[in-house]
Amino acid sequence: MRRFFHDALAIALIAVGCQTTVSAQNTKPGQTFQENTSRWADKVEQSYRRGITYLSSSQNEDGYWVGNSYGSEPGVVGLAIVAILAHGDDPNFGPHASTIKKGLGYIMSKTNKDTGYIGSSMYNHGFATLALAEAYGVVADPRLGPALRKAVDLILNSQKKNPKGAWRYSPESKDADVTVSGAQMVALFAARNAGLGIPNQAIEKGKEFMLTCQSSNGGFGYTSSSSPNAPRSAIGCLTLALNKDKDTKAYEKACEYLFSQEGSSLSHYRFYNLYYTSQAVFHASPEKWREWNANNINRLLPSQNKDSGSKDYGSWSGNYGKTFSTSAALLSLALNYRFLPIYER
Repeated sequence: MRRFFHDALAIALIAVGCQTTVSAQNTKPGQTFQENTSRWADKVEQSYRRGITYLSSSQNEDGYWVGNSYGSEPGVVGLAIVAILAHGDDPNFGPHASTIKKGLGYIMSKTNKDTGYIGSSMYNHGFATLALAEAYGVVADPRLGPALRKAVDLILNSQKKNPKGAWRYSPESKDADVTVSGAQMVALFAARNAGLGIPNQAIEKGKEFMLTCQSSNGGFGYTSSSSPNAPRSAIGCLTLALNKDKDTKAYEKACEYLFSQEGSSLSHYRFYNLYYTSQAVFHASPEKWREWNANNINRLLPSQNKDSGSKDYGSWSGNYGKTFSTSAALLSLALNYRFLPIYER
């Protein structure tokens, strides 16, 4: 099975090709392109394994992470679980099955039994719902279906009460922003992929709000069209792609803005930006993604930590703590595997 995973990754990386630094800087004399690609597939696989081994080794018995910022937030726990699921190991009997089950158990323990609200913010709720949706149908836990349905209903009911037809910090919010709304919409798309009925009207209303935040240059602002930036624009671009709106002018302009932001300095939001931009570029253009992916690999792999001096553990450090940074970094690499339904074009 692991041989299959490696071959799938090698095939994905073959497309990186001569226009990127992955092959150009690392080809040895006499080495064929396929051999070089396989060597890079090995490096990405080793890095990914080190990242999820770090997550598994640092999780506590209650299913969350202590000792770093945000590691006990259900949304961050959700992203960590999604990052592990994205590697394609058997979620019930594989090497990280216990980590997955404990994390999902923690998320469900933080769910309001009456309303389905997870945690204390809609950020948490959106990312945690995404984890439930990706786990549903592959993780053997009869609690997942009812928990996912309640979490989705909370998103839909919150939207119905919101005059803007979108979401913000709490289920009762009367205003909306692109970041929180994007998290709910991605969760709804994932739930729909998992087989849950999601009203088209809910998706369309959410999209309408997102488009009110798109500026004339194609980028997306926070609560309006002013001051667009790269992470918010990646969110807007991704939601349009997931809604199959790629043949629209709005999507075309969103992609143009997204591509223009390559290399922009957003160190405070680095890993948050990576998480969304990897998906947005992947959906936008196979050619652009090959180049972006190669550059991302070249940046991420050297910056991975050697935790506790072990070659088997490897986190990433960032403003929101190692659990979030490591999960987001891994998810930006996970498009090379493409095991998650939400990661399909």
